[in-house]
Amino acid sequence: MEALIRDMWGEPRNEFRKPLHIFFYLLSLPYGAAVRARNRLFDLGVLKQERMGCPVVSVGNLTVGGTGKTPMVIKLAAMLRDRGLRPAVLSRGYGGTNTSPVLVVSDGRQVLAGPEEAGDEPVLIARRLLNVPVLAGTKRTVTGQYARETLGADVLVLDDGFQHRWIRRDLDIVLLDSREPLGNGFLLPRGPLREPPEALERAGVVVFTRSEKEFAQAIDERIAGWLPGRPVLRTRVRPTSLIGSDGKESSLSSLAGKRVFAFAGIAQPDSFRLSIESLGGRVAGFIAFGDHHRYTAEDMRRIERELAETGAEILLTTEKDGVKLSAIEALRQRLSLLAVETEILEGADALETALRVCIGVR
Repeated sequence: MEALIRDMWGEPRNEFRKPLHIFFYLLSLPYGAAVRARNRLFDLGVLKQERMGCPVVSVGNLTVGGTGKTPMVIKLAAMLRDRGLRPAVLSRGYGGTNTSPVLVVSDGRQVLAGPEEAGDEPVLIARRLLNVPVLAGTKRTVTGQYARETLGADVLVLDDGFQHRWIRRDLDIVLLDSREPLGNGFLLPRGPLREPPEALERAGVVVFTRSEKEFAQAIDERIAGWLPGRPVLRTRVRPTSLIGSDGKESSLSSLAGKRVFAFAGIAQPDSFRLSIESLGGRVAGFIAFGDHHRYTAEDMRRIERELAETGAEILLTTEKDGVKLSAIEALRQRLSLLAVETEILEGADALETALRVCIGVR
């Protein structure tokens, strides 16, 4: 079903010849009405936003998955930390089994929860950020209060928080994919939009991700009207190193000319494949799993079987997938991870200014 829906999202906007398209379009109408009504109630103050007693910065998007939120959260939290602040990252913990109101994934000193409990993204964030607590829980007013009162946080970073309006925020950073900032232009489930484009009026900073020269395009006229007066950044997710089974990092040049078997359970697996090829790796085999995929014994056997068939020299996956595979000894001994980070190509000064104005970054 997921593959079917994503195929539909990739088809032309005026494609209505298939009954399934019409069915999902009809479903999107009440969804859109509900989203607009909810936003209106927040705008009017009927639904109350809670103040957290410290600055709050949200990183989110308009579409479902795959715009590079996690690397941006890591970069932003590191920026705040390096300026002497004490940020904490609040995540919903998507894909984890945790049901407690507050799960401390990291207290800033050590990682305390695994991906089964917390979800893959909070654990990845926790592993990458030293001296930054990471918490998971469905009610971020609760996790935010805990971060302030127990862990000493003086600024909160909401991971995937644009639609989570129960917390009053000082800055909304909204990420849009440069290639398809609005997807096919339709709301869920006919398209990938979580909210209509006019929701960008709430944005304090707009970030166009995947802005490499081969992908960067002129700003879509459907959103250009909401951008004046807002800082606009262009970024890309840049590979930085390979992480071996021993945890040590090695140069990306070690991929050049090598036969690579790769797999990934992320929202945009093709971007991972393109990254490998851009580094000179020869992709001998590739398996794309669904986003937040939970790997099974059958998956491992499939990977081992197809790896042997290709004769690849390197077995490679993403850091996000790697946090879920660290306990699988047979695979871990042969597996390398591709480490990445957000690189700001344009607008770094504008982001600095927005942070100083909104939360008083020193």
